[in-house]
Amino acid sequence: METRLAPVSEKQRILSLDVLRGFALLGILTMNIGSFSMPEATYFDPTAYGELVGLNGWVWRLTHLLGDLKFMAIFSMLFGAGIVLADQRAEARGRPSAGLHYRRVGWLIVFGLLHAHLLWYGDILYWYGVCGMVVYLFRRVSAPWLIVWGLVSLGVTSGIMLGAGASVPFWPPEVLAEINADLKPSDAVKAAEIAAFQGGWLEQMSHRVPKALEMQTNTLLFWAFWRVSGLMLLGMALFKLGVFSAARTTRFYVALIVVAVVVGLPVIAYGIRYNFANDWEAPYFFFYGLQFNYWASVLVSLGWVGGVMLVCRANLTRLTRPLAAVGRTAFSNYILQTVICTTLFYGHGFGLFGQVDRVTQAVIVLAIWAFQLAISPLWLRHFRFGPLEWLWRSLVYLKRQPFRLATS
Repeated sequence: METRLAPVSEKQRILSLDVLRGFALLGILTMNIGSFSMPEATYFDPTAYGELVGLNGWVWRLTHLLGDLKFMAIFSMLFGAGIVLADQRAEARGRPSAGLHYRRVGWLIVFGLLHAHLLWYGDILYWYGVCGMVVYLFRRVSAPWLIVWGLVSLGVTSGIMLGAGASVPFWPPEVLAEINADLKPSDAVKAAEIAAFQGGWLEQMSHRVPKALEMQTNTLLFWAFWRVSGLMLLGMALFKLGVFSAARTTRFYVALIVVAVVVGLPVIAYGIRYNFANDWEAPYFFFYGLQFNYWASVLVSLGWVGGVMLVCRANLTRLTRPLAAVGRTAFSNYILQTVICTTLFYGHGFGLFGQVDRVTQAVIVLAIWAFQLAISPLWLRHFRFGPLEWLWRSLVYLKRQPFRLATS
C-alpha cells in the first residue's frame, strides 16, 4: 500500500528545532530594523545617516556584535537541516522527496519575489529557494564532507572579496568613486530615498524594485548564493551530528558558547575598530572590513545555538513554549515583521522612515518581539499552522490542508 506524504503532525515535530527557529526569527529583526527605518547605506556604514553617539552608538555596536548575520546564519543552517529531515521522513515512508522539495523551494521563490517587489527589498526567501535547489543534491553526503563543502562554499565569497580588493589599484578612478558613492551617498541621494519611502506605495517602487533586482542578481551571484549555500550545508551536517536536536552533551554546547565569546566576538570587535579607523571607505570596508564579521558571525551563531540547546535541555518550558510557537509560524511571523515595520516607517502607513534613531528602533524591536511571543501561542490554540504556512503547505502538497484544530 502506497503511503502519501503529508505535513508532519505536532507530535512528530522536534521541539528544539522549533525553539531555535523562533529564536532566530525574533533575532533577525535586530538586523533588519535599520533597513526598514533608515537609508540603505546605513546597513553597511553606520555613520552614513543618523546619530551614532551615546546610547545610539551602543545599540549599533551590540546589534552588530550579537545580531548582524548571526541570526540569518542560524536560519540558513536550519533550512539545510530541514532538507535532511524531510528527506529522512520521506525515505522512512518509502517515498522520494525530490518532487516535494522542489515544489517547496519553487513556491518559496515565488513568495520571495512577491515579498521583495511588493513590500520590502531585503527579502531572503528568494535566496533560500534558489540555494535550496542546489543544496538538496548534498542531502545524503556524510557530515564531515558536508562541513568541508560548506566551508569551501563560504570561502568562495571571501575569495571574491579579497580578490576584488587586491585588484583595486588597477580599477578606473570612476569605478572606485561609484563604489564609494554607494557606501557614502550624498545628502541629495539620501533625501531622495527618504522621500520615496515616505511616499505612497507606488512612489516606493522607484527604490524598492531596482534594489530588489540587485539583491536577486548581483548580490545573489557574488555573495548570497555561496554564503547561504555554505551555511545550509553546515546545517545539514550539524543536524546529522545531533547538534540541533539537543542530543549532544552539555559540555559540547558550552564549548560552542566559549568559542563564540573567546574567538568570535573579539574578531568582530576588531573588525568594528578596523572599519572606523578606515572611515568605512571602499576598498577597505567592502573587500577587507567585511571579512571579520563574515567569518566570526558563524562562530557567534553557533554560540547562540549552544545557548538555545542548553535551554531546551533544561526543559525551561516558560521560555521554550512561546519560542517554539514563533518557530512553528516563522514564515507568517517573518512577513508579519515586514508588514508591521513598513506600516510604521513607509508612507502608506505612519511615514517614519529616516526619523527614528537606533534607541527607538530597539524599543520597537522589543515591542514586536513581545507581540509575536504572545500572539503565536494563541494562534496555535485554534489553528494547525500559521496562515502562510498553511498556504505554502497546501500548494506544496497539491491539496488544501486542514487549517483549524478540531474542537472537542
